[in-house]
Amino acid sequence: MTDSDPAATEHLDVLIVGAGLSGVGAAHHLQTDCPWASYAIFEARQAIGGTWDLFRYPGIRSDSDMHTLGYSFRPWTGEKSIADGESIREYIVETAEEAGIDRHIRFGHRIVSADWSTPDGHWVVTAETDDGRTVTVTAGFLLSCSGYYRYDRGYVPDFPGMDDFAGEIVHPQAWPEDLDYAGRRIVVIGSGATAVTLVPSLAATAGHVTMLQRSPTYMGSVPTRNPLAAAVRRALPERAAGTTLRWINALGTQGLYRLSRRRPDTVRRMLLGRLQRDLPEDFDVETHFTPSYDPWDQRLCAVADGDLFGALRDGTASIVTDHIRTFSEKGILLESGTELEADIIVPATGLDMLFVGGISVAVDGEAVDLPSKLSYKGVMLEDVPNFANIFGYVNASWTLKADLSSDYVCRLLNHMRREGWRQATPTNDDPNVQPEPFMGLTSGYVTRAADRIPKAGNRFPWQVHQSYVKDYRAIKMSKVTDAMVFANPPARTVPDPNRAAELPSLTG
Repeated sequence: MTDSDPAATEHLDVLIVGAGLSGVGAAHHLQTDCPWASYAIFEARQAIGGTWDLFRYPGIRSDSDMHTLGYSFRPWTGEKSIADGESIREYIVETAEEAGIDRHIRFGHRIVSADWSTPDGHWVVTAETDDGRTVTVTAGFLLSCSGYYRYDRGYVPDFPGMDDFAGEIVHPQAWPEDLDYAGRRIVVIGSGATAVTLVPSLAATAGHVTMLQRSPTYMGSVPTRNPLAAAVRRALPERAAGTTLRWINALGTQGLYRLSRRRPDTVRRMLLGRLQRDLPEDFDVETHFTPSYDPWDQRLCAVADGDLFGALRDGTASIVTDHIRTFSEKGILLESGTELEADIIVPATGLDMLFVGGISVAVDGEAVDLPSKLSYKGVMLEDVPNFANIFGYVNASWTLKADLSSDYVCRLLNHMRREGWRQATPTNDDPNVQPEPFMGLTSGYVTRAADRIPKAGNRFPWQVHQSYVKDYRAIKMSKVTDAMVFANPPARTVPDPNRAAELPSLTG
């Protein structure tokens, strides 16, 4: 078989994009719930783990508890509820190896285009490999698990004078393994989860670390070891303990989010009151830790064991709230006139969102205009057949939504096979459905990408909930036939007749 021979094109029932947390989870669901389906995972990089293999900056860790970030089918059993990046990567790799999922992964395969062919009833998917080949396969269903941001670069604003800086500029997404920062002066630009993780980790050996923020972020100290987890594990078998902790933590996170929406002043006072206890007595909480927006308008930052506050107390780190006028040879000149001198500047300035991994998606040769489409149950796309995109929560653990979404895809595939359908297309025929923002946050990375991602709708099944409880009903407990149009295009032709008997299909 050669990649240039169209008559020898391989066919898969399901093609999964990405071998990260979502992709490995989706493959496990597929193997368990749809054992009849042939599948492969195309992974652009050379490793399993996605985010948790890509990011290698000091202190990289989860900003969600591992009992909800871990898989429902393989509960997290580590001691730490807030785990380091390497432990999470190992957990994903071990999950893939134990289930044999790793044997289905094709590394160095970056998908560039996918075109649904109605006459053939399948996707025609083109990928480029690390060794320069172009590979084409067909797939009955395309399942994107590529996350929501670009892997090849992070977002860096066009700061004036960056070329004038005589030191090093290091983005967290491309952290050099051999970077020596011991004893050096570091400025970390940003106040999100990455900066909150980096600052105390760097401060342990750097000369001094300054967190430079344009505006404050809501933060709260959380223990890396949850005492409740140990008690539940002593009382229940492993699987039951995992399920119990998953629901307890999911409901707790959701409860705080709902309270933030209904009584923002109450949550604000609660968060700021805790900060007063964690910070030095004379610390200016009003300037550096009191945002202008309500809690959960942007993501809340978890400070593991209060390590950032500890670095501020012992003087190894400091916070400056100001705007950048320009970079200088020695560091950064602020609008206030102050110059922050630095040997290393780390722009922890966010991600560059990229929906479905930047794949060029088309239906019968016509490009799909993503911003004009509605998201179906937060899983599929309006008018796009046999396609799903795993997109987790922005206010809770990613995996909670990813598990529900993968479960839904498997139920849909089994329904199609059982009823003899080859094509399933979410279709909106309700004129009262109005578009709404896909993500309910005002964070920079979200607002910058608003014109590049699909919309949510104001009615079921087009709503995108930021609620595990609501999604459990809307995705897991609902029918797969809601607003779904099933069809049977002409039967697909298996290119290689010698393999026809080997290939399972949606219709069996």
